[in-house]
Amino acid sequence: MKYRLTRKQKKMLVRIIASGVLLAGAAIACKVFEIEGILKFLLYLVPYVIVGYNVLRTAFVNIIHGQVFDENFLMTVATIGAFATGEYPEATAVMLFYQIGELFQSIAVGRSRKAIASLMDIRPDHAVVIRDGSEVTVSPEEVEVGEIIIIRPGEKIPLDGVIIEGNTTIDTAALTGESVPAEAGVSENVISGTLNLTGVIKVRTESGFKESTVSKILELVENSSEKKANVENYITRFARWYTPAVVIGALLLAVIPPLFTGIADPDIWIKWVGRALVFLVVSCPCALVVSVPLSFFGGIGGASRQGILIKGANCLEMLSKIDTVVFDKTGTITKGRFAVEDVHPSSITVEELIDIAAVAESYSNHPVADSIVRHHSGHIDRERLGEVREITGRGIEAVVDGQKYYVGNGALMEEVGADWHECHLTGTIIHISRDREYLGHIVINDEIKSDSAEAISELRRSGIRKTVMLTGDKEKVASNVASKAGIDEYRSELLPAGKVEAVEQLLSEGRRVAFVGDGINDAPVLTRADIGIAMGAMGSDAAIESADVVLMDDSLPKIVDAIKLSRKTMRIVRENIVFTLGVKILILILGALGIAGMWFAVFGDVGVLIIAILNALRCMMKPKG
Repeated sequence: MKYRLTRKQKKMLVRIIASGVLLAGAAIACKVFEIEGILKFLLYLVPYVIVGYNVLRTAFVNIIHGQVFDENFLMTVATIGAFATGEYPEATAVMLFYQIGELFQSIAVGRSRKAIASLMDIRPDHAVVIRDGSEVTVSPEEVEVGEIIIIRPGEKIPLDGVIIEGNTTIDTAALTGESVPAEAGVSENVISGTLNLTGVIKVRTESGFKESTVSKILELVENSSEKKANVENYITRFARWYTPAVVIGALLLAVIPPLFTGIADPDIWIKWVGRALVFLVVSCPCALVVSVPLSFFGGIGGASRQGILIKGANCLEMLSKIDTVVFDKTGTITKGRFAVEDVHPSSITVEELIDIAAVAESYSNHPVADSIVRHHSGHIDRERLGEVREITGRGIEAVVDGQKYYVGNGALMEEVGADWHECHLTGTIIHISRDREYLGHIVINDEIKSDSAEAISELRRSGIRKTVMLTGDKEKVASNVASKAGIDEYRSELLPAGKVEAVEQLLSEGRRVAFVGDGINDAPVLTRADIGIAMGAMGSDAAIESADVVLMDDSLPKIVDAIKLSRKTMRIVRENIVFTLGVKILILILGALGIAGMWFAVFGDVGVLIIAILNALRCMMKPKG
């Protein structure tokens, strides 16, 4: 992603270049012409003021307002002290390199913010609604639920809804990170923030703008920075006490040793004041204060570009500690849509059995009936269907081509006296008979998502110790799904309260639990788990509101991506803390002993800051492997 400098950053760059040129010129002139005294002071003072006047001004204003102990104060005291002790080149160089570090920090934060801002481009700016037979362009906020909007190729879809006319291709990359466009036609849902690519479609809205997908995404991303991780809170508290402590330490270093080694010797005082100034420069905590929040910001921004919305740094930190992942079944491991899995005819062909069942069920809206009709795939002549009678709890009696058929469960077959038998497969079994003649049965199951087994396997490889599936389905169905998906444990026939109890049991064992679900009945357990992960594309509003992480395209492998990214972010945070404190403590000791001079201090402050920022920017990149 290309990043352009802001006007403020460009001005700072010009000041840095001008100061650098004047500093080099002053050093050369003083060396060649052996300039000393007031002229040397002025030659170095000019580049110092050019590059550092905003630091001096900020420090002065903060002191007036009682905000003394910050990096501006430290840099001002250290550099003015260096001028006072005759270290003119070092004083100017320290301020110059400090400003280079600040510019680098500003650019890094700007790049990270641009990654987040690119997500904000999904916000639609208008909607074309059909009112009184005319097309009216209005703000998306003005469209009411149930109104018809028209979306042309190249336009953003402004509100969630269902297509009632037209076919098109939808680009969902801005929301889900999925690069391949998806086909969409009549009766299919579309979500706001995606891009209509090819055809003109009419959509009936199913939510207002405030309840739309795009509005919720923008709110989640905008509010994510308000939730600090524990480590961020620690760094904030650390900096609050650390800065005054090092100022007092520097003051003691400048005063106490001369009192015992030569109170009347000016050279002794100058030596220890110089060491105290080195102590001040290197002790600036900006590397920690900047790099840690930047790491979290980069991690959240990088996740959002992959279609993973993490609601705050605290959620990202907890996600990195997860060792157990618990799944809901329907709509999470499975598609939440019935499909014909197998057909077992007894006295007719597979095609004939499906044809009879499809015609008999063609007027029903039941999900099981719909799965049989979809499996038929050919044209269904509904004129072949005569009288249909529903038999509550058992199935239907239907006249097809003038003959009476029964389509339903085993109890219906018993009732009509058909010579039927159980199926060896698990699932919903639909038996068919012609009067008392048994014709066979159809096996129907909720389809397992194609990526479920892959995701479970990847979770195990990434270090997740246990995977569990919780479902309200029968034990036989749960066992079948868990086996196909490769899940370690399952618990069946659970009510929503039972799912909460199951998660609480895992938590009581000392496990760090993430729960993955999509239904409105999953909201309580999403809240109870250490981390709740909701399916954003098909998930209910309650589930998305209750979750800490939202997967915008319902892709289970994204759970693995989210965990890997959170672990990478936390690893980088720890690297920056250890590296920064380690280098600073070493240079502080060397400075106090007189081994490290002002140039060492510059590296200890600005150099460490730049290295920490570069490391933090890695959080925006997708983890490998």
